[in-house]
Amino acid sequence: MKTNMKRNLLTFTAVGALALAGYAFAEPQGEFGGRHGGWHGQGFAMGHLTKALNLTPDQESKVQPLLDQARPQIIAIHKDAMEKTHAIIDKTMSQIRPVLTPEQQKKFDALQKARQDMRSAVQELHAAMSQ
Repeated sequence: MKTNMKRNLLTFTAVGALALAGYAFAEPQGEFGGRHGGWHGQGFAMGHLTKALNLTPDQESKVQPLLDQARPQIIAIHKDAMEKTHAIIDKTMSQIRPVLTPEQQKKFDALQKARQDMRSAVQELHAAMSQ
């Protein structure tokens, strides 16, 4: 039972971290993004398509506006999904804590703090890249 609880707790923590990381990568390009192979938004998609499909400059000029048009919709969907995911994780974590022993609660609280720190770090990264 203890091992199963630990595994579930780690799974929730990992899901939360991955969700936050996914949100960071879906956000607008920062200085690391670029039209040909950046890591954010359409920069990555355009770089990937250009290379994988060997697009000509003319094709790139036609494909880029399509990616630009889809991007805000994708970001909005992703943001909504992340907010819903965080709400579910937060609710689940608040239900798990009372089931734990005091010793487990201390460890649980440390994991929760680490999760919150990760969330804050991703938000700071996003803010810095948006400037």
